[in-house]
Amino acid sequence: MGLKKQGKQMLLNQKRKLVTQIDPKSPISEQYRTIRTNIQFSSVDEEMQVIMVTSSGPMEGKSTTAANLAVVFAQQDKKVLLVDADLRKPTMHYTFNQTNTFGLTTVLAGQMPLNEAVNSTDVPSLSILTSGPIPPNPAELMGSKSMERFLNEAKQKYDVILFDTPPIVAVTDAQVLGNLCDGSVLVAYSGKTDMEDAAKAKDLLSTTKSKLLGAVLNGKKLQSSDYYYYYGTK
Repeated sequence: MGLKKQGKQMLLNQKRKLVTQIDPKSPISEQYRTIRTNIQFSSVDEEMQVIMVTSSGPMEGKSTTAANLAVVFAQQDKKVLLVDADLRKPTMHYTFNQTNTFGLTTVLAGQMPLNEAVNSTDVPSLSILTSGPIPPNPAELMGSKSMERFLNEAKQKYDVILFDTPPIVAVTDAQVLGNLCDGSVLVAYSGKTDMEDAAKAKDLLSTTKSKLLGAVLNGKKLQSSDYYYYYGTK
């Protein structure tokens, strides 16, 4: 397969991950809407405006989950900002066919204002802020004053802000960012996620100031179809 064909195939595979946009009536899309509803009702007295999506390890579907959650929130006519805060292995620019020459790190470094760094998508009401150039100090950026200023500005402009972060067991980025979020969602993959790692991830999230809203289990097969499940935590 030539490089051009490989590029087209990679783009097609990334677009397929946006099932909530491509096939909004599918069973999987319905499960994402269920997750959205559970998040909205998870804390009646507290507004869940800033939400972080993470996992215990890589390749467990956290980025796909974050992207599809962003779509279903936008389908409620909410102004949604999806932020690729995985400053180690960013992927959101592939999923939404965006360039990544500037983004979150550009804004945090004061090189570009938020309104210029944000890109629109094919989904009405959904904007994306890609990661931007990968920095040498991701964890420090997550806990910086610049991040606080960025969030304060973003909260004035958007109804929902969703962060896709690196796996929380591997690096501290998500744990640091969790202190600035209202809630967090832990993603696991059926038959792949190590239970000890998942428990450790839950413990790490519980030490942050954000509320652990629950977990999404990917890849669980039921009646020959892949479904996504949401488990609330008490």
